[in-house]
Amino acid sequence: MNSSLMILVLSVFIASFSQILLKKSAGKVYSSSLREYLNLYVICGYGMMFLSMFLTVLAYRGLDFSNVPVVESLGYVIVMFLGYLFFGERVTKRKLLGVMVILCGIFVYYR
Repeated sequence: MNSSLMILVLSVFIASFSQILLKKSAGKVYSSSLREYLNLYVICGYGMMFLSMFLTVLAYRGLDFSNVPVVESLGYVIVMFLGYLFFGERVTKRKLLGVMVILCGIFVYYR
C-alpha cells in the first residue's frame, strides 16, 4: 500500500470522527446560540474536518484515482460503527443491508 493511499485512509477515519464530534455537539442544549456554534466539540469537529480535507488533497497528488471511491465509501461503514460505539445507536437490518451493498460495490469494483 503506497503512502498516498494510507494518507487517504487516515483522512477518512479523521472525517468519520469529526462527524461523531459534530453529532455529539448537536445533541446538547446550549445556553445561547453563540455557544451552540462555539464550543469544544464544534471547533474540534470542524478542525478535524479541515485536517481531513487537507490530507485528502495531499493524498490525491499521489494517487491515480482508481482507489479513491472505494476508500471514501468506507467512511459510511466507519460512521455506522462509531455511532454504535459512542451513542449506542442500533445497527438495524436496514443499516447492515446498506453496508453490505457498499461492500459488494467495493468487491465488484475490484474484480
